[in-house]
Amino acid sequence: MGVSGAGKTTVGIALAGRLGLPFEDADGLHPAANVAKMASGIPLTDEDRAPWLAIVGKRIAASPDGIVMACSALREIYRDQIRESAPEALFVLLTVDESTLTDRVANRQGHFMPASLVHSQLDTLEPLAPGENGVTVLSRGGIEATADRAVEALRTN
Repeated sequence: MGVSGAGKTTVGIALAGRLGLPFEDADGLHPAANVAKMASGIPLTDEDRAPWLAIVGKRIAASPDGIVMACSALREIYRDQIRESAPEALFVLLTVDESTLTDRVANRQGHFMPASLVHSQLDTLEPLAPGENGVTVLSRGGIEATADRAVEALRTN
């Protein structure tokens, strides 16, 4: 989980490989209206996200052996919505400074999220709350180093 540009997809793929689990990107589960809205530079509302989060939770729950799912899940209520269907979901929050995020998003090819929405995502982001099932990992030093830190954080959690 994390804001756009944090490395959810690239680190998630590497993490899935280390854990021997399938990987899926929740961006591919967004309704077309959400994608169009974000592509136009308009942030999603909680009402926009609700059906998408329900789909994400159901997809996780439908993977009895586990799955690594890249999903923004920026607010605790969004994570709660996912946990309604997948109560054992474990979140890995990837953190990155704003200038790095903006640079990553601006230079990314073929994605609907414009760099102009990075700041709004950071404003929306709620770190994992005490007692939430998850870990926070700094996303720097490359994909492999970040995935290694995620595995270590999960092992010690």
